[in-house]
Amino acid sequence: MRQEVIADIERDYIYNLVKQGKRADGRGLDENREISYEINPITSADGSARVKMGNADVIVGVKIGIGSPFNDRPAMGVMMTVAELRPFAYEYFETGPPRPPAIEIARVVDRGIREAGTIDISKLCIEEGEKVWMVFIDIHAINFDGNLIAAAGLAGTLALKNATVPAEQYDVGENFPLPVVNYPIPVTSVKLRHGIVVDPTAVEEVVADARITTTFDENGDLRAMQKGHGGSFTRQELTQIIETNAKVSNNIRDLVGLKQ
Repeated sequence: MRQEVIADIERDYIYNLVKQGKRADGRGLDENREISYEINPITSADGSARVKMGNADVIVGVKIGIGSPFNDRPAMGVMMTVAELRPFAYEYFETGPPRPPAIEIARVVDRGIREAGTIDISKLCIEEGEKVWMVFIDIHAINFDGNLIAAAGLAGTLALKNATVPAEQYDVGENFPLPVVNYPIPVTSVKLRHGIVVDPTAVEEVVADARITTTFDENGDLRAMQKGHGGSFTRQELTQIIETNAKVSNNIRDLVGLKQ
């Protein structure tokens, strides 16, 4: 992808800045970009949210319908997550079936939500073994500037928090809020040869040696972790990342009001 068009001089410039404890956009190494968000921008969805982290822009829609439960969980609702990355968001994204980056984003966001127990799926049963509520989370990148996983994860949590189960539409009772009981927030950091930086921009993410996303709940507990890129982290670096990402997650939680 973009590795092919980044000049060595630009790559070395980024590495040297990090070595000095600096970044090209003026942030500190452990500083997230400015975040803004909008609740329910999609009126046709059962819940939605749009999140901007700097120039990274993601919208998530939630649709809820009736379907069959899994055989081994006959009284539990179902949740599925997909991501769409189109060329209008970034020239190197491609049309067609989901590519590995889209699949990874969907999986990491999905894992954070599941491991945090965000939705009480035991309350989504209509008729045991026959009918349950199915929650579909659709992630769409509007503009790529790095760190889509964290932006999508935050948008997903906000969309779920504000979603309504459309029971009246299916003639199975009155509408009710989606039973959301936990609010996970993912934070991504990358290793740039001489140091670790939080919330990478597109260029920082592309030239990174390794990437890691950690998802925390409102108690500060680590619920999920996903590594990306081919490089590695030392035990000391992992400890540093978890501590730093936990603080960043807590700051974001205060900003968007996701405390119980």
